[in-house]
Amino acid sequence: MDILTLLPFIVLIGAMFLMTRSAKKKQAAAAQMRNDMQPGTGVRTIGGMYATVKEVHDDTVLLEVAPGVHAIYAKNAIGAVLDDAEYNRIVHGDDEELDADGTVVPDDASSLTGEPATDDAEPARIDLGKDDADTESTAAKDVKKAKDDGKTDGEADTK
Repeated sequence: MDILTLLPFIVLIGAMFLMTRSAKKKQAAAAQMRNDMQPGTGVRTIGGMYATVKEVHDDTVLLEVAPGVHAIYAKNAIGAVLDDAEYNRIVHGDDEELDADGTVVPDDASSLTGEPATDDAEPARIDLGKDDADTESTAAKDVKKAKDDGKTDGEADTK
């Protein structure tokens, strides 16, 4: 056998080796993250639930899912160990970035129109550039034109 017939097999085996190697690295990193969990850290389970670690055992973890509510989970069910700032931002809504710049988002669209929002006032009308003579709808114009031509929908010569 010559080398050209073996080349596709060699390339295929090399690609499989590289793919399994990267998967093993990801699994090792996830296992290391789970082993580094400490009581008091915030975690996200693979189901998307956020909780605080209370106790770490060999294969299980005791999580506090709500104040006073504890549940036992397998270590493999932990999807991510979060740092304190991220956990507080997600669970408690603490966001230092928004508090720092003092940006206030209005709860209505009054800032878009430039007029103050009032509950009892008539909403502002927006001029779309239509002329007063052009207020008649196109359907009404078509009906009027058909009547002027003396044709109705049932006739063969209608448009």
